[in-house]
Order: sequence, then C-alpha cells, then structure tokens
Amino acid sequence: MRLMGVPAFVLHTRPWRETSLLVEVLTADYGRVGLVARGVQGPKRHVLRAALQPLQWIRFDAVHRGELARLTGAEAQDAAPRLAGEAMLAAFYLNELTLRLALRGDPQHELFDAYARARERLGEGASLAWTLRRYERDLIEALGFGLDWAHAGEVPVDPAARYRIDPEQGPQRVLSDRGHGERRHAATGRALLGLASDVQPETDDLASLRRPMREVLAYHLGPRGLQSWEMLADLARVGRERPSGASGADS
Repeated sequence: MRLMGVPAFVLHTRPWRETSLLVEVLTADYGRVGLVARGVQGPKRHVLRAALQPLQWIRFDAVHRGELARLTGAEAQDAAPRLAGEAMLAAFYLNELTLRLALRGDPQHELFDAYARARERLGEGASLAWTLRRYERDLIEALGFGLDWAHAGEVPVDPAARYRIDPEQGPQRVLSDRGHGERRHAATGRALLGLASDVQPETDDLASLRRPMREVLAYHLGPRGLQSWEMLADLARVGRERPSGASGADS
C-alpha cells in the first residue's frame, strides 16, 4: 500500500544500522505507524533528519508492506515547540505514553486531535499538570476506555468528597483511610468535576489527580511502566536530597 501526504506527529526516532532511522509516528487515518527511513545520516539529508525529530508535525510518503513502512519522503509542516526542562520531560512523557498505548493500523482521529492540542499547549507554556491530565483523559477516551468523571456509579460526584478511580468503573468514593492513606492519595471531587467539564481545577485539586490517573494508566500499560515515570522518580529523589534543586515536573 502506498501512503501519500499523510499528516503525522513524530513520537520516537532511533538509529538503525549505519545510516538509517526507525521512526514511530501517530496518524489520524492509520493510527501508529512504524517507518524505516533509509540513508538519512548523510550530510545532505539534514532537512529530512530534522523533520523526523520527536514532537515534529510532518507529512510523509511511504510504501507500506508488513509491519513497517518504507519512508520515501517527509516534510515538516511547522516548527516543533522549543522546549526545555520540565516541559521537555512532559513532552517525552506524552510521546512515550502514546507510543505504548496507541495501536498500529487503528484509525485514531480523536487521539490525533488530542495530541495536537497537547502539543500546542506545551508550546504556549500552559500548565504542564493540566495539559497532561487532559491528554490522559482524552487518550483513555480515544482508545475506548473512557470513564464518566462526573459520576460514581449512578451518584453524582460530590465536590467535597474524595475518590479513587477504578480503571473500568470510574470514580469510587473513599469513605475512610482504613489505615492506608487511601483518602490522602485520592482525587478530590472538585478535580474530577473539573476534568469532566474541561475546567482547570485549583492547584491542590489538580495535584490530587496525578496519582489516581497514573494508576488507571498503569492498568492499561500492564506490568511494564514508563521510562518517564522512572525519570520523574529520580528527579524527586534528587529534590529530596537537595531541596533547592527540586523539580516540579508532573507526569
């Protein structure tokens, strides 16, 4: 099958053999696509290599046979956001999460649009935590695992209550800690209602979504976690040892 002028976002690129690259992209019509870009390491292929960097929006041509497609051309459609520090870590997380959960060959129009919105927000310097929580919500929805964030079963979420998030059933009210700190690590009702209505919660409420959302994603990811989670844990350890250097990255 010949693919012509397909819009895509580059998720991951790694060297292959001496002069080639293996590239993973997200498309609307074909879902995640693996590309083999041959002979791109030469001095005259700088423009093509630049177009194949993670976070870049491109249009590509390829010949698709088997699991991987052979790239025949690619052109950048804009300048990818120039990120550093915590925003760069957030982009790495965004790409890794998408790479792990998006399926090959499965149309992903909603996910493609959600990725485009998240990418734009990263470039604008919007709240990293809110950008990531919205994308996690949209990714779960696009992949067919969407939850009703505004209800715990048949009962509307109480803004003043706390909730854990069951990966299949959605919010479940936490009535007591039972000695395990369950309430402390649960999402606030205000945060869930903000997620449901796409209105950014207050800082403390927004922070309460991080751990429950990670648990939902871990359920879908399976036993192998994300490298970005490990990187964040390493940064947190450094922050505890040297408080002045603590990182606020929130993935």
